[in-house]
Amino acid sequence: MTDVFRFQSGDQPLLISVPHDGREVPEDIRARMSEAGLAVPDTDWYVAELYEFAAELGATMLIANYSRYVVDLNRSADDEILYPGQAVTGLCPEQTFAGEDIYTSGGVDAEEKAARVEAYWRPYHARIRKTLDAMREQYGYALLWDAHSIPSCVPRLFDGELPALNLGSYDSRSCRKSIESAVARVADASPYSNVVNGRFKGGYITRHYGDPEGDIHALQLEIAQRAYMNEEHGNFDEAKAERLRATLSQMLRNFIAAARK
Repeated sequence: MTDVFRFQSGDQPLLISVPHDGREVPEDIRARMSEAGLAVPDTDWYVAELYEFAAELGATMLIANYSRYVVDLNRSADDEILYPGQAVTGLCPEQTFAGEDIYTSGGVDAEEKAARVEAYWRPYHARIRKTLDAMREQYGYALLWDAHSIPSCVPRLFDGELPALNLGSYDSRSCRKSIESAVARVADASPYSNVVNGRFKGGYITRHYGDPEGDIHALQLEIAQRAYMNEEHGNFDEAKAERLRATLSQMLRNFIAAARK
């Protein structure tokens, strides 16, 4: 069995979580999947590669190896709805973002869902908890950056085209406002369209672990994929990525500096 995640320790109180760039699917699950499901189209393509520079900043990296179709690490274990009234993708999705069936027949029953949570979800979240608690003990505070991307247009999930940078702080409940503002200023000064707490306010990871009163500050960044790849052909664009990394690097530096104050 492939490891649930890759983990690389850093020397700053910053954890970068990459929960949706995994592509692995266990063979017993693959055998039941449709052609649309096997293509894992809702992967946060190349996000781990995009953030490789963060190790040079001293960040700790946690990168999931399994697809969100196995279990969505950014949903609660009890599958609580994040955005009431909007299309739901779920803890163990049965349809793609485009509405295509992931399985050729049936779906994921309660017993299988519970087994997937135990095998894939709990180890990832145990590592987040352990890492943040250790950082807080060592530094007096901890920072969590949940790194995501999504196609610029997903009609089933939102209208129109997303801004390039979508910063979420659960409406300033997962991160101290002054820290959030320091990060947002970088986005505002960048060449990228951006919004704070727009369509994406932060998923389960941001909402669950962000605890400003407890000295843990969490932000989610959802990047529209046109900012670093060719969306039509699905290719990573190194030139675009390098330009974006300059902005991401400064956002992370401001995140660390503002928290240190």
